[in-house]
Amino acid sequence: MARTGAVSAAIELKGISKAFGPVQANKDISIRVIPGTIHGIIGENGAGKSTLMSILYGFYKADKGEIFIQGHKTQIPDSQAAIAAGIGMVFQHFKLVPNFTVLENVILGAEDGALLKPSIAKARKALTDLAEEYELKIDPDAVVETLSVGHQQRVEILKALYRQADILILDEPTGVLTPAEADQLFRILNRLREEGKTIILITHKLREIMDITDTVSVMRRGEMTATVKTSETSPDQLAELMVGRKVLLRVDKQPAQPGAPVLKIHDLRVVDKDGVERVKGIDLEVRAGEILGIAGVAGNGQSELLEVLGGFRAATGTIEMNGQPIDLTGKHSDGQSRRARGIAHVPEDRQREGLIMDFHAWENVAFGYHHDPAYQSGPLMNNAAIKADTERKMEKFDVRPPNPMLTAKNFSGGNQQKIVVAREIERNPDLLLVGQPTRGVDIGAIEFIHQQIVSLRDAGKAVLLVSVELDEILSLSDRVAVMFDGHVMGERDPKQTDEKELGLLMAGITEMPDKPIIEAVEEQLKAKQAREAAQHG
Repeated sequence: MARTGAVSAAIELKGISKAFGPVQANKDISIRVIPGTIHGIIGENGAGKSTLMSILYGFYKADKGEIFIQGHKTQIPDSQAAIAAGIGMVFQHFKLVPNFTVLENVILGAEDGALLKPSIAKARKALTDLAEEYELKIDPDAVVETLSVGHQQRVEILKALYRQADILILDEPTGVLTPAEADQLFRILNRLREEGKTIILITHKLREIMDITDTVSVMRRGEMTATVKTSETSPDQLAELMVGRKVLLRVDKQPAQPGAPVLKIHDLRVVDKDGVERVKGIDLEVRAGEILGIAGVAGNGQSELLEVLGGFRAATGTIEMNGQPIDLTGKHSDGQSRRARGIAHVPEDRQREGLIMDFHAWENVAFGYHHDPAYQSGPLMNNAAIKADTERKMEKFDVRPPNPMLTAKNFSGGNQQKIVVAREIERNPDLLLVGQPTRGVDIGAIEFIHQQIVSLRDAGKAVLLVSVELDEILSLSDRVAVMFDGHVMGERDPKQTDEKELGLLMAGITEMPDKPIIEAVEEQLKAKQAREAAQHG
């Protein structure tokens, strides 16, 4: 049970400020975290959450302000000082050496001396004790690259605990986990809290905040706007505190009115450059006036599916668009030919695949559509027409600032996404391919982007949606297909399924297992990794 009352704070930050040139990332922030509690920190992109935690973990030095750990004023000039102060951090992208064992990763940087043998023997005993105490069971001799993502995360937590961390900071810890793995993580966090550990959880998922935290702090534009007991707030109130206005958290849409098939996929197979089959004979159909959601943990063939449909990758099998075959050989399949067939594509990675970051907004709006007659003036491009069109799109899609002359890198992630979404949706495609539409996007922008996707569906267009966010899949989709290990495990009606069933399908389990769910999930993921290792030779 979480401890409360008039006790010294595990962490207290007073008047923390940090600027990067003219940008004030943190502005006079004060926060108090009670020992033995889980304290959530939420806020939009650019709100200053990561900067604040980077100051606490010694990556940045505050321009002003004070840090108190367990009641004592503490200087934290680097991460070693943070570790010495009992702070551990589990990053969103793990800091593990893939070809080292669990044991080697845990002691790396914390060896007792030049002789490794005594360090390893001591660490093995400590690791066994920690794994038992906190239900973090894992094989210390397993090579990290053979572990599931959920197990790799356990290694990161064990690393922090081995270094005697009493305070754990977790940055977006469920972003790459199946629902079953996320549930297991929450059980581990609850156990850590019961043992008196203090946890700071950075997440954009309001449901997780409500489920697991004792207290939540909200940041907006570099300032702390509120700290409340989780039991005394709601997702709607937190969203309003984050954005500064009321936000519709649920997708407002009418039932779909599906028409004729727009896209038909049969026996589609994709082999990567290493000879590994990533898509394994899938069949799918998307009809006019519906959104087909593809659920699954990243790395199970969804990205390759989008790349084939978008014209960036060769495949075998057949794809028909409005009854006409699409070339899959790679010889004539490119983005330009796909757009000519009425396919628009919002790629999963907007910065690498959707935008040229050093180009102006108006140039990016023309990206892929520069042959449009409306953009031509004789043999030359009509830049004035493109800029005027960009201004119109920016106004309609609420891109901020609405300046076509800014380069893409000068917009926030959410506004970069709006530029890509505006460019593709405003082309009135027959089929919209959209990958991770709201990844790294603020709550206010999420609401807007969802509305635009639904509006396209209501106009009778087909939408193929790929997302790792189950909330997004369930609320946006009219049908859901789940991918695991390159296969479609099944299709479900969002109104007649739930996250538990989809989570099992995402782990390759089609029926309720006769053993604990997390155990069944771990077995399936381990088997998948073994198959991939065998394919790599």
